[in-house]
Amino acid sequence: MSTAYSIGDLARATGVKPTTIRWYEQEGWLPPPARTGGGHRVYGDPHLRRLGFIRHARELGFESEAIRALLDLADHPDADCGKAHQLAVAQIRAIDDRLRRLAALRRELDRMAESCAGGVAGQCRIIETLSDFDHGHCADPSHRGG
Repeated sequence: MSTAYSIGDLARATGVKPTTIRWYEQEGWLPPPARTGGGHRVYGDPHLRRLGFIRHARELGFESEAIRALLDLADHPDADCGKAHQLAVAQIRAIDDRLRRLAALRRELDRMAESCAGGVAGQCRIIETLSDFDHGHCADPSHRGG
């Protein structure tokens, strides 16, 4: 027997806001729910499981197109899961790239913090470094001048 959930119940059960649930419906990520005589949405356990799938994919950092592809694979259990593997490997690479950028930013912030001995803002190495747009230490090339 399936449990019936209002949108508020589903939101509380999954930690996903009602506006986001409605957006997932509009995008076709969630099947249309049943409606009461008064037009209120009524969700079931399949909605709960699918919303959990989407939330987990979001937490792992998958972008919308990847989630759409993963949902399509989930809807076709006999399909080859090679695409899921490709998407997971691409996500791992994206995470590794972000980690490298974050490590570089951390090193830059460490250098800035170590160079600051206190005093007045007009002689602060942190303020000076942040003011130097073309300093060349930033991990993100779009932050450099030129």
